[in-house]
Amino acid sequence: MNKNWLMVIVAAAFEIGWVIGLAHAYDFWTWFGTVIGIIISNYLLIKASGVLPAGTVYSVFVGIGTAGTVIIEILFFNEPFKISKILLIATLLYGVIGLKMVTDEEEKQGGNT
Repeated sequence: MNKNWLMVIVAAAFEIGWVIGLAHAYDFWTWFGTVIGIIISNYLLIKASGVLPAGTVYSVFVGIGTAGTVIIEILFFNEPFKISKILLIATLLYGVIGLKMVTDEEEKQGGNT
């Protein structure tokens, strides 16, 4: 895994944080942390998209962010656990992983030639 894909994963981790922050922020500091998470997440996503194919980057970003947000909400915020949610997240991740795996090396270079 190269540093650009690592940036996508870190951006998705920050996305999980800011999405949960949007739902649970209640004072200046929690809103401040949410806004910082949005800025860092989008910065890393834009930086990685400059080198990697944007469609694949965005799909991986959203897939990890969605799965992570649902799992964190279930584990820490009393969101109801439903096997259907887990199966749908697994399907989403299967598609995202498959999309990353079929991306050619030439595609991964993006616009930088």
